[in-house]
Amino acid sequence: MSQDRPIALDEYPIHQVPLSLKHVATGDRNAYDRCIFHVFDHHGRALLIAGLGVYPNTGVIDAYATLRLGDRLHAVRASDALTDDRMDLSVGPLRITVDEPLRRLTLHCAPDPADPASLSYEIGWQADFPAVWEPHHVQRRGDRLTLEGRRFVQAGRCTGAIRVAGEEIPVTAGEWTGTRDRSWGVRPIPGESDGRADEHRPEGFHWLWAPVRFDDRFLMVIAQEDADGYRTLNEAVLVRDGHLDAQLGWPQADITYRSGTRHPERAVVHLTDAARKPLELGVEVLTSSPLAVGAGYPPADDWQHGTWQGRAWTDRRVYDLSDPAAHPMAAYGVTDHAARFTLDGRTGYGIFEHGSFGRHDPSGFADHTSVAP
Repeated sequence: MSQDRPIALDEYPIHQVPLSLKHVATGDRNAYDRCIFHVFDHHGRALLIAGLGVYPNTGVIDAYATLRLGDRLHAVRASDALTDDRMDLSVGPLRITVDEPLRRLTLHCAPDPADPASLSYEIGWQADFPAVWEPHHVQRRGDRLTLEGRRFVQAGRCTGAIRVAGEEIPVTAGEWTGTRDRSWGVRPIPGESDGRADEHRPEGFHWLWAPVRFDDRFLMVIAQEDADGYRTLNEAVLVRDGHLDAQLGWPQADITYRSGTRHPERAVVHLTDAARKPLELGVEVLTSSPLAVGAGYPPADDWQHGTWQGRAWTDRRVYDLSDPAAHPMAAYGVTDHAARFTLDGRTGYGIFEHGSFGRHDPSGFADHTSVAP
């Protein structure tokens, strides 16, 4: 019989429940703890997305990185058995170093020794604004809890280098922006039957998540809606001078989609300041990366987060995004768009994360086959 030993973190007075910090308070197999980083230039040439996740009740740690460069998406994925060292944020060639909590981190990806032209990078990520809590996120299907998460979001600057296909791309402060979020809780992991939840599948789902960095302020906008437009998650906050400065009302987005798709090309998000003055957040999409291609988010059909792949599993591949028909499931997953934003005469940069599936009455989408005219 194996012995359950304490881990190094148990030395510190930070426990929330009478368990070792190697365990979580819930026995739900879908417990997770993970992060995502977005690193992108201000001209829309490159978008790097990287993340790492721990799934304590399935004993899995995994990580991924995707780089959108032109029509090519370079992907690295790695998975392994979770160890007791929860301070070690590495799996395979991918590693995250916390240099100063909530301030400075470093993102690493080692090259493939057998292919020097494969994706690799070392990027320093430095916060320009304090981390901001997002609203407590809860979703149910019928009586079943399917998601409960806590998340903070942050924006900053990045420096370093990305290497791929024989090219070195310098990442320079002032010309690149970095955003990130950290989340933990319960979120569906593939491999479990939905059971009774199949009886309560939603007719539609509409999602908008936009962390935006301006030189002197940070803006976070979230909107989640059901098929009829009922708002189930809502946030619009402004961080300025090192603290939460204002709530900006009830965001309403007018999105212009590419004809024949639900791919946003630009948008205007209507906000309201404390004096009830209308504000318009303009959005111009620069480049896009579907999270269902390479990054392991559902409904990816080649790998998804939290799934056991065996010990020391690493996978590298390059996807061609020039033909959307080659990746039909991508349209049914969330896509991250690097974007240029305007607000009150200022220009900023951030991520316009968007997903719209099934019926959404405010957008005029009648069912899963509906697209923009």
